[in-house]
Amino acid sequence: MRPTVFVTEPTLLWALPETTLPIMWAVYRGTTRAIPAAELSLNEKKRPLKVSPKKKKLKENDVATAKPNKSVVIKKKPKKLVKTVIKGEPLERVPQTKPCEDNEEGTSFNAVLADLAKVNNSRDRASKLFQWLIHPVPAKDFFRDTWEKKPLLIPRQNPDYYNGLFSTAEFDRILREDDVQYGVNLDVTSYTNGKRDTHNPPGRALPFSVWDFYSSGCSLRMLNPQAFSSTVWNFLSILQEQFGSMAGANVYLTPPGTQGFAPHYDDIEAFVVQLEGKKHWRVYNPRSLEEVLPVTSSPNFSQSEIGSPVLEVVLEAGDLLYFPRGFIHQGDCLPNSHSLHVTVSSFQRNSWGDLLAKLVPAALGVAMEEDVEYRQGLPLDYLTYMGVQNSDKEDPRREKFLSRMGGLMNKLAGYAPVDAAVDEKAKEFLHDCLPPALTPEEQASSVQGSSTRWGNGRPLNVGANINSQTRVQLIRAGCARLCSDGEVIELYYTTDNSRVYHKEELKSFEIKTECADAVEFLIHAYPKFVSVRSIPCDSVAERIALAELLFEKGIIRTAEPL
Repeated sequence: MRPTVFVTEPTLLWALPETTLPIMWAVYRGTTRAIPAAELSLNEKKRPLKVSPKKKKLKENDVATAKPNKSVVIKKKPKKLVKTVIKGEPLERVPQTKPCEDNEEGTSFNAVLADLAKVNNSRDRASKLFQWLIHPVPAKDFFRDTWEKKPLLIPRQNPDYYNGLFSTAEFDRILREDDVQYGVNLDVTSYTNGKRDTHNPPGRALPFSVWDFYSSGCSLRMLNPQAFSSTVWNFLSILQEQFGSMAGANVYLTPPGTQGFAPHYDDIEAFVVQLEGKKHWRVYNPRSLEEVLPVTSSPNFSQSEIGSPVLEVVLEAGDLLYFPRGFIHQGDCLPNSHSLHVTVSSFQRNSWGDLLAKLVPAALGVAMEEDVEYRQGLPLDYLTYMGVQNSDKEDPRREKFLSRMGGLMNKLAGYAPVDAAVDEKAKEFLHDCLPPALTPEEQASSVQGSSTRWGNGRPLNVGANINSQTRVQLIRAGCARLCSDGEVIELYYTTDNSRVYHKEELKSFEIKTECADAVEFLIHAYPKFVSVRSIPCDSVAERIALAELLFEKGIIRTAEPL
């Protein structure tokens, strides 16, 4: 059955500065139907960061972030919101592409994972998996034309496309076998007469009560399916390297003829993967510039606050819907069908502004330490001509003060420890990450596949048996990062992370200064296997000791099982 697409024409959209108006593609097996939509053109705990020399240059949560002063009231002129009528665009074709050389559309998800396990480079693995997710839209085109700009609909007419990722049967198995807690792992919700309600009782979510809620018309949201489903864990642990940001997921099971959530927008990039049944979706443009790519999610909206949808569609199994953060959305079930979908999310708090929130305080700390101009006192009388109460005064002292402030701000960029601030963002990412879900080959050649065991009344095969001829490789491209605060060098890593978000503290250990180049060498050598004797340490014993340490932490694996 062909997916149903509703479009209101003419569509009323907010007119934004530098806004371009391309079409939004609805993909039908290589052909497209034009759907008007506005593309928003966008230009875009805690110790201070330090600049360190070569061995110490290496540097989620150590830098204090600047907070706005809420006591200052800024006078603004009211905005004029102008509506523009957008007309339909001519039909064009989107070329079909294969996500992997040997994977045709419709290949089962388990077969896709089996093919990806043969790819040695985890970055390539992530790229191929993402291409399969959005097939047939080329990933290059997606990130150029759609990402952070506009919604994308991919109807496939193939209900089996995402088979194996998750199912209602898997949902039921998890309820029976795992400790699923209301409010922690599962939400029970409803949306009736314009009101959203949550119905979570305390304690464990057992099938007896969960399916009773569902039969009564309540929606079920599983908040972290990757903690219970090895398949979802594998999927997200691969995909997170595509974004350089945590990839998360929520599963939504909705009864026929119901809606579980009020209209709202989120602070993440959302990929709605329809697994079973059907769901009717309405997507709305951001209401103003302030809601374009927001840093926080919205409250619930009433229907009167959101205007008309720019996209209205019934997703069927195998279809995909993407929308950027800030796009308001709501979904409800048709009377004759339930719905099961998983929303894959990423890019939360991963903006230039989030990086600057770490960089600016750090730059100011360096400037205060190194430049006397930042330590000079303010004018004795500056309170008499600066501040909101004096903002309408015509006073030459104000111009001089503002000029001095502008000069200091411009000069501040020269003191910005950009690499150290980027490392702080990287450490947040490493803390957010899922641990690697290892392929059988990786398992066999890592510490997790060690043959050490108990037998004949004693431990057998004790010791890693790594020597100078052993060839090693990082277990994943992004599983470890070398950082420094200017005093010590630490290696941060993900292999001991939990499948539950932030259940464990960020993992790291100190690296001797003389071993820093050796760790850099291993990181930059990926995906190649390199011999232990080629690691740049002062002695063979140091090379072997470093390799054994990284092997025991699960950070590297060997070319052959030990």
